Amino acid sequence: MANRHGDTRIEAAADKFKALIEAVAQVLQGQPDAIEMAVLCFLAGGHLLIEDVPGVGKTTLASLFANCLGLPHRRIQFTSDILPSDILGVSIYDPKQETFVFHEGPIFTNILLADEINRAEPRAQSALLEAMFERQVSIDGITRPLPTPFMVIATQNPVDFSGTFPLPDSQLDRFLFRITMGYPTQEAERAILRQKQQAPNVSPVFSPETLVHLSEMVDEIFLSDDVIELLLALIHATRLDARIMQGASTRALLDLKRAAAARALFRGRAFVLPDDITALADATLAHRIRLTARAGATARELIQSIVAALPKVR
Repeated sequence: MANRHGDTRIEAAADKFKALIEAVAQVLQGQPDAIEMAVLCFLAGGHLLIEDVPGVGKTTLASLFANCLGLPHRRIQFTSDILPSDILGVSIYDPKQETFVFHEGPIFTNILLADEINRAEPRAQSALLEAMFERQVSIDGITRPLPTPFMVIATQNPVDFSGTFPLPDSQLDRFLFRITMGYPTQEAERAILRQKQQAPNVSPVFSPETLVHLSEMVDEIFLSDDVIELLLALIHATRLDARIMQGASTRALLDLKRAAAARALFRGRAFVLPDDITALADATLAHRIRLTARAGATARELIQSIVAALPKVR
């Protein structure tokens, strides 16, 4: 069935995304929602933060996702003693050339898996700030661009675990989504037990040219005036709620708009519906707000209550 704008490219794109999800789901059992959010995050040009207890598949999701996209990827295990140079790279003096030669760090890749990011001290975490927003790094007074596309998939343990450091607000605001995976169902874990315990063999689903084309299609998705007003109402409600000390930023507003457009494309539509906004509000906004001491609820619960109180838009 053709979409409202009669653009069969939209339907073809949606089919490609379904193929990507199916490829990852063949190995990562019982996590369809997390896989879909990873796809949407990449499509929207954002970064993904996966927060959950150890051993539920956070690292596996990130690795499988990168393999299915067919993009170069690297992994950094964050620890308390990791340094910014371990992430960005370092200049080393070469006596033969009689000059300093820059050696790229693992950040110079398309998809960077930052494993257990909140085990690093703030100094190391801050090494990612410029890269995540401007897609470049500045080292020794020289600005070096990162490959395109560039995406950070970070995992973190719950903040009350020992040996963790809270991510600063400036870094949290650079993650498009924060999601949790939760435990798989019993049926999914039964399938996991029956899988051969070997490295998963997955093939790329997209060519690099297709990835660039699909990302550009997000910019073509239409937002009506009513949907834009709904988006503004949601963001401003986080700033006016007495239970919230710090509301969502303008970056959050722009991120939610692009994420909603990506969801519309993912579902084969050339236009954003109100449901695209409200469905992604929790994952996009909850980690960007700060609550008062007497909020009486979690950030996710407050976002959900704000969404429920929004005016209905058809």
